Amino acid sequence: MNEPFFDITAEGAIDWLGNPVSCGDCPHEENRISGRCDLEKACVRDIRARRIDRFFGLNPEMADRYLDHPFFEVRAIAARYATPFRLVTLLSDPEADVRAAASARLPEARILPLRNDPDRRVRIALARRLSGEALRPMLFDEDYQVRLTAARSASPDLLLLMLADNDPEIRREVARRIRPEHLPGLMRDAEPLVRIEVARRMAPERLHLMLNDADFRVRFAVAARIVPEALQPLADDEDEAVAECARLRLEDLLNKE
Repeated sequence: MNEPFFDITAEGAIDWLGNPVSCGDCPHEENRISGRCDLEKACVRDIRARRIDRFFGLNPEMADRYLDHPFFEVRAIAARYATPFRLVTLLSDPEADVRAAASARLPEARILPLRNDPDRRVRIALARRLSGEALRPMLFDEDYQVRLTAARSASPDLLLLMLADNDPEIRREVARRIRPEHLPGLMRDAEPLVRIEVARRMAPERLHLMLNDADFRVRFAVAARIVPEALQPLADDEDEAVAECARLRLEDLLNKE
């Protein structure tokens, strides 16, 4: 649903319909008197999200009253403060921001249907919340950002399901977080940045398996960590940075003897 657009950088306070806001016709006079709202700073009628949020921060008990407000921003912000059991109806709100805000506070069992929400913002919000088997379907979401968020939430064991994800950035996240014993499954990955992550975490005694990697950046990461007895081949590497890293480590070892 498209909301009216206004230049909210202008001075003064306007509501979501573009009308000037004043305290004269405000239904919350008692709040103003007690200092719990302030025009152009903390006002639920203002179009600016920051001012709406300040209002509910000062008056959280009023959030329930605004869950059906016509301006989606008010509903979404009110959902952060409202009584949780009142939020279930917002899971079918026409605005994705509202559905996402509600899903952030409801129990897992209530929000599972939103794993198939048509809007990626809602699915991203769920990927942050869910865990275990409830998260599993989101590891295969069609949207890259949903899968990446799910990868950051998933347990190391669940991440094994993403070893062959189409996106290299997601495979990098997998390489950063899976258990070290599973890293060899990515050491031949087509993306050098993924292999670098593997070289940074794989057990030093197993890094000889990556000595001949085609990318000098990977070999450099290997040279920095491989066990000393396997360093010599890298000291003669065709790339000077790799060779120097290996030689410096060898010299350091000699100096310590």
